[in-house]
Amino acid sequence: MPLTPDTLARHELIGLPARVSAATNADLVGIDGTVVNETAKTLSIERGGRTWQVPKATATVEFTLSSDDPAATDGELVVTVDGNRLVAPPARRTERRGDSTWR
Repeated sequence: MPLTPDTLARHELIGLPARVSAATNADLVGIDGTVVNETAKTLSIERGGRTWQVPKATATVEFTLSSDDPAATDGELVVTVDGNRLVAPPARRTERRGDSTWR
């Protein structure tokens, strides 16, 4: 399955550029970098040797995808995802068979 804005929540997030656009903790807003780790409830975003743990349930995250879409700016497409949509163990969220909430 190709990585698209519609399927983003079903894919591996590690390695994607990310930016926290909103959060209940104002100190987290504006954090940007690369997702280096993911647990069921957090994303680890690293930039310049520093890593932040961002709780998924209380944040809105923008992911930057490469795109051939004509609407994309400079070949990049920014996809905004409510962190609540990502709260799950990564292996469960990305599975392709069985009864899954994310299918």
